[in-house]
Amino acid sequence: MKHTEERPYADPEAAARKLVELAANVEAVQDGRIYIERINAHFLFKLKGSGSEFGAGLKHAIERGWLSKHESGTYVKLMPPGEDLLTGKLHI
Repeated sequence: MKHTEERPYADPEAAARKLVELAANVEAVQDGRIYIERINAHFLFKLKGSGSEFGAGLKHAIERGWLSKHESGTYVKLMPPGEDLLTGKLHI
């Protein structure tokens, strides 16, 4: 008997990929900036992810070089293409 439901973003890799996908679909403002609340709100309220899953996913995406976060924490930027997240192929 299962007492808890599956959490699709419990794995930091899955959460990071979803955050990159969300960021790629948000219109960036000045200099490629994507306000963190634009991806945070979608992740938390529409996808029903948790705050800890968001934090772990964001950390993982930054460590992998997929996103960069400004020191103020108010925005992120998509990093230049490298490995395609969907296919795993390297773009140069």
